[in-house]
Amino acid sequence: MKKIFASLLAALCVVTGAQANEALSLDKFPKERIHDMAALQNGAKLFVNYCLNCHQAAFMRFNRLKDIGLTEQQIKDNLLFPTDKVGEVMKTSLDAKDAKAWFGATPPDLTLIARSRASESGSGADYLYTYLRSFYRDETRPTGWNNLVFPNVGMPHVLWELQGQRAAKFVEEADHHDPAKKIKKFEGFEELTKGTMTPQEFDSNVADLVAYLQWMGEPVQLQRQKLGYGVLAFLALFTFIAWRLNASFWKDVK
Repeated sequence: MKKIFASLLAALCVVTGAQANEALSLDKFPKERIHDMAALQNGAKLFVNYCLNCHQAAFMRFNRLKDIGLTEQQIKDNLLFPTDKVGEVMKTSLDAKDAKAWFGATPPDLTLIARSRASESGSGADYLYTYLRSFYRDETRPTGWNNLVFPNVGMPHVLWELQGQRAAKFVEEADHHDPAKKIKKFEGFEELTKGTMTPQEFDSNVADLVAYLQWMGEPVQLQRQKLGYGVLAFLALFTFIAWRLNASFWKDVK
């Protein structure tokens, strides 16, 4: 429990180190992806190929991916590094000290990241779905990248080859609370280079990745939801039977 709490705390500290742009509303994550096994499998592949280089999921084992329809052989052939074993946890080989020196902070464990980002403005999945699609080129940053949702983020845009490179267009306007103060207002993105995916394909793949991150935070949620439907159906049937029995019992009582 101490390790899980430490992981959650690290995720909160790093990801919430900068406040999200209040003027930017979060896009809605397509919730149906969490029930799509093909989407979860694609998300797992994206996670291993693009996230696991710096981040880790210390509370998730590779063999748990059998719950989303992958066989042990598929996991070994497609998702494991040569030195990993299928029963091991998803760890990164990146040294924590090097990561802190390069990015300014140790990349958080992502096992619970989708659950840790839930807020009044949207679910953790909504946050991640918007965040991963809001990177733009910023040469003033050490990595050359910035993010609308997480200003001055230390993380580079690891999916830039898929999305392409974009610049963000801002205009200055007076602050409503202090007219003497100027604030930057986001107006849109400008494409600099094309990616290997179309915008629609990229958004779909990001949705798959976020679906996997959400599933990873609670792998039993699909079984829990199915069990919940069964319990509700049983209660409805039991209520009907009890109602008819009660009516039968009291029919001759005047």
